[in-house]
Amino acid sequence: MQVEIKDQAAKKIRRGIPLIQKEDLKKYHETFPKEWVKFVDKQGKYVATGYLGKQNKGIGWVVDRNDSALNDEFFEQLFQTAIDQRSFYFSDESTTAFRLINGEGDGLGGITVDYYDGYLVVSWYNETIYHFRKKLTDSLQKLLHPKGIVEKIRFTSDLPESNWVSGSKPEEPLLVKENGVNYATYLDEGYMTGIFLDQKEVRGRLIEGVALGKRVLNMFSYTGAFSVAAAFGGALETTSVDLAQRSRAKTEEQFAVNGISLDQQRIVVMDTFEYFRYAARKELTYDLIVLDPPSFARNKKKTFSVLKDYGRLIEGSLDILSAEGTIIASTNASNFTIEKFQAAIEEVFIKENVTYHLTESYRLPPDFPAVEQLAESNYLKVLIYEIQKE
Repeated sequence: MQVEIKDQAAKKIRRGIPLIQKEDLKKYHETFPKEWVKFVDKQGKYVATGYLGKQNKGIGWVVDRNDSALNDEFFEQLFQTAIDQRSFYFSDESTTAFRLINGEGDGLGGITVDYYDGYLVVSWYNETIYHFRKKLTDSLQKLLHPKGIVEKIRFTSDLPESNWVSGSKPEEPLLVKENGVNYATYLDEGYMTGIFLDQKEVRGRLIEGVALGKRVLNMFSYTGAFSVAAAFGGALETTSVDLAQRSRAKTEEQFAVNGISLDQQRIVVMDTFEYFRYAARKELTYDLIVLDPPSFARNKKKTFSVLKDYGRLIEGSLDILSAEGTIIASTNASNFTIEKFQAAIEEVFIKENVTYHLTESYRLPPDFPAVEQLAESNYLKVLIYEIQKE
């Protein structure tokens, strides 16, 4: 099937941008064919092959620009290239969980595949790519012979959000390693597994010495992965704060699977901003504060948006930061550019009259390749600041 695209869209694709937007199509239809399509310009000249499918960003992806047949051999080669590029991780006994296929960064937008010590977690982001699931998972089976595969449905559907599709389920929690630290994971409990794999380098820095001898506060702590890494890296104490009640048991479990006593680890179930106020009243201070909020969250009548509210997090952190302290500021909001993110943080530093120095910054790690021409593809932004207060 051929789909005509506008001139600007053809130029965009030829520059290397794989995302198809609604306005790129000459004629837009509400329903999309569940098949590979050839995108052509107004002269009918071939531009690329890909597919159309409703998703959170855009309405489709370019998969090939060489008019190849999108057959089993094509996808086996695409996946094999991605596997070969992760050879470092496969050979690293200290890390047994990583991203194996990172959507458009590995040439196939709409799907991600994560590797958990021999098991695969496949996430489908639109109905069209899900239509090809057997072809794609068969290729993964042939190349990797995984112990099992679980899939996550991340598009609007009546399907369960998590479903075991092949192989045997592991005994849970499944313990995986990252930088030599154990993490308890659950592969078939909704979308979340217990660890966000894109933060491995930042957790690695906590282990390597950034947290050494420090009192660490981990906000939006989820299962406490940053806290465990900090404790492993010699933190004097950690405090993990998250609004979700389940975070307490999950965080305790992460410490337990590493044999770390809870004596110097505090776990608090509380709203972030309430905790800032509580800590200020109690005159608690921290040497290192980790801020890694969701892009958007709703709590009763309150809402939190990274784009609008990140400055408030910095303000709250400065109130309880030591005279000389460190802030690790992170966001995974793809619509928050690194320039705007940095500006939002430093605007507060200037307003509060503190001396600050940006010492390190991180984007996505090597197992999360991004498309250079597509800014939102490289969504993770982590800035580490050293602060001196008056």
